[in-house]
Amino acid sequence: MTKSATAAARRPSPLAKLLNTLPPGTQLVVGGTVVLGAASYIHLMAAGHGLATDDMASVSVLWTILMSVGLGLFFPVEQELTRLVAAQRVAEQGVSGLVRRTLMLTAGLLAVLAAGLAAAARPLADTFFNGRLDMVAALGLAFAAMAVGNVTRGVLAGLGRFGPYGMQLGIDGGLRIALAVAFALAGVRSPLAYALILTAAPLVSVLLTLRPVLGGIERGTAPAWRVLVAGLVPLVCSTLLSQVVVNAAVVSTKLLAPADGALVAGLLNAIVLARVPLFVFGSLQASLLSGLSTAAAAGDRGAFSKLLARTCLVVTALGALGGVPATFLGPWLIRVLFGAQDVLGRADFFWMSAGTLCYMLAMVLGQALMVLHRHGIQLLCWVLATLVLLGVTLLPGEVATRVCLAYTAGSLTAALAMASALWLTFLRARPDSGNTIAGDPRRTTLVDSA
Repeated sequence: MTKSATAAARRPSPLAKLLNTLPPGTQLVVGGTVVLGAASYIHLMAAGHGLATDDMASVSVLWTILMSVGLGLFFPVEQELTRLVAAQRVAEQGVSGLVRRTLMLTAGLLAVLAAGLAAAARPLADTFFNGRLDMVAALGLAFAAMAVGNVTRGVLAGLGRFGPYGMQLGIDGGLRIALAVAFALAGVRSPLAYALILTAAPLVSVLLTLRPVLGGIERGTAPAWRVLVAGLVPLVCSTLLSQVVVNAAVVSTKLLAPADGALVAGLLNAIVLARVPLFVFGSLQASLLSGLSTAAAAGDRGAFSKLLARTCLVVTALGALGGVPATFLGPWLIRVLFGAQDVLGRADFFWMSAGTLCYMLAMVLGQALMVLHRHGIQLLCWVLATLVLLGVTLLPGEVATRVCLAYTAGSLTAALAMASALWLTFLRARPDSGNTIAGDPRRTTLVDSA
């Protein structure tokens, strides 16, 4: 082997460079995310084998509502808390006041959500849960467990304690798998039992990883309410709109072709395959946000730009690695793995894979905007993406082609708009600022003063 070949073999991959840039414990986050992701599939598979069709439908709907509404409301809490805790840690300030006020805001969100569930309990039960009010109550408990988990993980990520963060994800996923399989083997026929797994597993995982959370909360002053609300409100709206973009294909098909059940099922199966890269990327999000927040708070423009560029490179590689086989093998795989009918072609899988790549890039760039306090611009980008998605969906043509193209067009719009906003942010930085972007000293040093 030549010296050049040996050097090339020793040269670290982009993914290895990214992981070396991120804080210690990132690998545990990746492992925990894999376990938790597998748990979702195994949980639903076990419930499908153990429950009657109608009861399984109830569990599926509960899971879907939790993952869409709950994720849209409480994952932004984790992201914003991660950013603020990381910034205060760099400034050597305690975070007890910040955590206390974040808990109060989260409790307020939960109270509003619980009131809505209580007011609409009977219609929800009749529409989604075969008239069972206990399933509505289980949904409320699952929302509360998700909120608690997101708050604790926000603290851990902001402190850079990714070991306990990954452990919490892994314990949560492991318990979901164990309980769901145990229920199926024991012949449990109650949908409520499977629904309560979504409350019990995350709460136990929080309790088992609570010590490092409490140990990292040092006494500190509370930020102004307007600082928390000003960042959290647009972030919640952005996350909800991003969920619309990534989940619209199946819903749109159901509305546009309500009688074509084969197409709806085929699209759902295709989305599972096309989103494999998105699943892998999810394991890097917490570490990425903490790394960007730390660089921004320290005013290190070079580290911020390098981490952002490397992450975009890794995301592009993930999109290509997942998209190429999905494009060529997707139509065959959904028939073999899911028993789907032959309703989608390679072009449909190509557009869905391209949409997933653009969506991941938008998520990366959106986190950078959030760190730079561009919450409003991030929201505007997702508004534009949603409008483009709706416009393409309503164009004439085959339904499958329209919804796949709409996903790609919406995601691409978000990514391009966010990239433009970031470029303008760096371009408008003061030329005498050296390696930093001038900003509001009350926030972070890596923020444009516009």
